[in-house]
Amino acid sequence: MCGIVGFINCGNEKELTKAVSVIKHRGPDYQGVNWFGSHKSGLGHARLSIIDLSDDGNQPMYDKNTGNWIVFNGEVYNYQEIRSELSKLGHDFYSKTDTEVVLKAYIQWGEACLHKFNGMWAFAVYNVEKQHLFASRDRFGVKPF
Repeated sequence: MCGIVGFINCGNEKELTKAVSVIKHRGPDYQGVNWFGSHKSGLGHARLSIIDLSDDGNQPMYDKNTGNWIVFNGEVYNYQEIRSELSKLGHDFYSKTDTEVVLKAYIQWGEACLHKFNGMWAFAVYNVEKQHLFASRDRFGVKPF
């Protein structure tokens, strides 16, 4: 199980880093923080590596084409079929993670991406330029916020 944290229009990088350190037990493999100082916002993640053990799966994860950042906890069981569909639509992938598939699905379908997912999750996608946050948890709250 991973741990996610986010501050939107509050706090500072030091507090966000401390919050991630408090949940380190949820993800001992890597702890990442991305602070957007001009917006007083940031995302943090404590990673437990399961699907892609490489550093390519570290979070917060960024999509350079859209400026979207994601922190994700959970598993999308059908991520490989969604990845295949997204590849056919022209999306390129640099990791083997379901996190990147969730991010690209959100980019492709917006909030409707949730209808594609079979699994358990909690995630937040933040677009710095637009200062827009989208967050979701699975239908049964297996991975709550």
